[in-house]
Amino acid sequence: MAARGPFAKALSGPILSAMVDAFYMDAEIRPNRSLSERGFIVLIAVVTLANCASAAVFIAMGATFVPIFLGLDLVAVIIAFLASFRAARRVERVQVTSRDVRVVQETPRQQRLIWESPTAFTRVQVERDEGRTVGLKLALSGRELAVAAALSPGERDEFAKALERAIWQAKRERA
Repeated sequence: MAARGPFAKALSGPILSAMVDAFYMDAEIRPNRSLSERGFIVLIAVVTLANCASAAVFIAMGATFVPIFLGLDLVAVIIAFLASFRAARRVERVQVTSRDVRVVQETPRQQRLIWESPTAFTRVQVERDEGRTVGLKLALSGRELAVAAALSPGERDEFAKALERAIWQAKRERA
């Protein structure tokens, strides 16, 4: 009985392939990035042209050190966007089987298990503020792990409901 819906995802990866239980949920959460690679290139080209035009004006006025700072500004913008793109490649995978709940952090280079708990005892804690879901945690015996931080409050609320439903269905199988 695999989970269906917007948070269900196909099984992949070495940590996941070792599991034999049916998935009630295998959700892949990725940060939303609105700027594509092409958009990044266009943005950097526009910033570069604006900096070059500004540098020409400042050099004509005799301010020879300003273009150096404009170049440093451009390098800082590029580094910031590259760091943002790198963070966008991180994936949080939440899996629910009849035996356990797992959270795996995936990057292009590695997979790391950051949470594992028995499904029967795992609780989902939803933090709300003025009707919005502002936090979502898995809890077990005093331990907690925040999940789905990359989602918007509406998406986080929908994910919390799907996670609770998957845990409930997994517990029902064990009974």
